[in-house]
Amino acid sequence: MCYSALTCWDRPSGDEVLTRMDNRRSDQLTLFAFGAIVLIGGTNFVAVRFSLRELPPFWGATLRFAVAALLLFAVALTQKFPLPRGRALIGAAIYGGLGFGAGYAFAMWGMQHVSAGLAAVIFASAPLLTFLLALLHGQEKFRWRALVGGIVALIGIAVIFRGSVGTGVPLLSLLALVVAALCVAESTIIVKNFPKTHPVSTNAVAMAAGVILLVILSLLSRESWSVPVRASTWIALGYLIVLGSSAGFVLYLFVLKHWSASAASYQFVLFPVVAIILGAILERAPMSPSLIFGGGLILTSVYAGAISQPPPAEARPKLGSEPCMTCPE
Repeated sequence: MCYSALTCWDRPSGDEVLTRMDNRRSDQLTLFAFGAIVLIGGTNFVAVRFSLRELPPFWGATLRFAVAALLLFAVALTQKFPLPRGRALIGAAIYGGLGFGAGYAFAMWGMQHVSAGLAAVIFASAPLLTFLLALLHGQEKFRWRALVGGIVALIGIAVIFRGSVGTGVPLLSLLALVVAALCVAESTIIVKNFPKTHPVSTNAVAMAAGVILLVILSLLSRESWSVPVRASTWIALGYLIVLGSSAGFVLYLFVLKHWSASAASYQFVLFPVVAIILGAILERAPMSPSLIFGGGLILTSVYAGAISQPPPAEARPKLGSEPCMTCPE
């Protein structure tokens, strides 16, 4: 018999204690990766703006992801990470074509006339877009907070559109960024429906697939395939290749492995903070009242609709859910 206030069911075994410790370490690593993604991703918007000063949008994205894909393939081969095969290969290709190809084609094209801060604010609606798409795909359950947050987010985007169009920002550029956010959100949902592989090899294949689409778009647009001349362009491109692409997206798939799709997309909420601060310092970008008010609505709606109650990727086994085999009868 058990004479403690805890029953044999409630008493954690040695394996359960180790599992709890492993889960805690995993949570800490995931949060660290999430924080790194926020810093890298928020800076990406500013780096893209600098690269667009000299490089055409589709060609600039091609350079970025082509070199990053080669780096990741080299890492995967030297470290003997298995490359995606079968359904995993199909999933990586679709993820790359939609996320790196279509998503960044719209993003790079739209950011030619949109500041880094404004682009980051529009992308801040990605968690809610991801949640709605996850709902349609049956990956997550319906939550009223997400619905209300989505409505408020649409109001915030409308405020930004109204204020930005009047200040000379093309409406098509803003719409392109919204479509880009949709593509990135959908790619996140799709990749979770396929078998998981190592994030380095998965991103290598995905970026290669995205580059194929970007090259086609660049050829159709008759862009000039020139080599950067300015030092600022090389610095921005180097940052985007090494940190913004190679490291950033590997960390993102690591987070996505431990969190749900909508939870992993919460990174976009904090991107504007980094992008607006850096943009104001480096680009001397003005912050209009409509951007501040509309961006505040979007950030508030995303927090209320998603961050305040983030859904886990997978339910962890509860302690005591299995009988205590070592307890005396």
